[in-house]
Amino acid sequence: MQATTAARAVCYGRSANAPGVEKLQRVLVFGGSGQLGSEIVRRWEGLSISAPSSSEVNVEDDAAVARAVESARPDIVVNCTAFHNVEQCEREPERAFAVNALAVSAMAKRCREAGAVFVTISTDYVFDGELGRPYTENDRPNPTNAYGASKLAGEHLALLLESNAFVVRTCGVYGTRISSSKGYTFVDKIVKAARSGEPLRIVTDQTVSPTYAGDLADALRALVETRAYGLYHLVNEGAVSWYDFATETLKCAGLSHPIEPVSSRQWASSVRRPAFSALATDTVKSLGIEMPTWRQGIANYLRDKASV
Repeated sequence: MQATTAARAVCYGRSANAPGVEKLQRVLVFGGSGQLGSEIVRRWEGLSISAPSSSEVNVEDDAAVARAVESARPDIVVNCTAFHNVEQCEREPERAFAVNALAVSAMAKRCREAGAVFVTISTDYVFDGELGRPYTENDRPNPTNAYGASKLAGEHLALLLESNAFVVRTCGVYGTRISSSKGYTFVDKIVKAARSGEPLRIVTDQTVSPTYAGDLADALRALVETRAYGLYHLVNEGAVSWYDFATETLKCAGLSHPIEPVSSRQWASSVRRPAFSALATDTVKSLGIEMPTWRQGIANYLRDKASV
């Protein structure tokens, strides 16, 4: 099934000036304590935000989601939850689809019933990485693992409702709040290893668009305010290998430490990951939204991390 293009998806919703569209004031963030959710809470100033953690509202329980929506009476619902440990998704595909697809569909339906805008976050892993250039919204998805397949299913289920929904693909998100599934962020891991003298082995043959959660949160708010509903890519600008990203991280942090380049074949993982899954952001640029470069994203993260 070919991905819905941004141009077509925009036609699903109403424009910002359409009758019946009220000012957006109340926000409900599912997964509000995570890397992206916490940045939305911190950065979306002037709005009333309810941000239950995943432990407070189990999104696999439709009744719990319904209660949260009824209680918050939101104008906007942002879904920052995901089952995104890719190895675990391979072992538990049913749970991956329950969280990343069925729960997304249930949230989207609740939003349509409540007249709320729905925003859900997807991933570069919907692509197989064989194209050799940054993917656009018009490129055909072809996930290579259970995580990517479950997220793609969630995209389709949200967009098929033809409601006021934004499906936003991003890539390699890192934030000042540690990852709940890994216990660290990639940037933190690099910096910590350099400071402690631990060896670093980073893959050179996976090209991505690593994205700072703070930059993503700012861009999401700008996107929501356009009311141009549909499918979008939002990442820090540019394509980079994980090895070069790690090298730049140490440079930005003022650290010097050797990094051993390795291939993905040398990395012990049972999951096939896309080799080139950087995302293009021309569509959001056409709406006047521009993300910082991946280098600036590192600098922004290190600045914000120091102040947390």
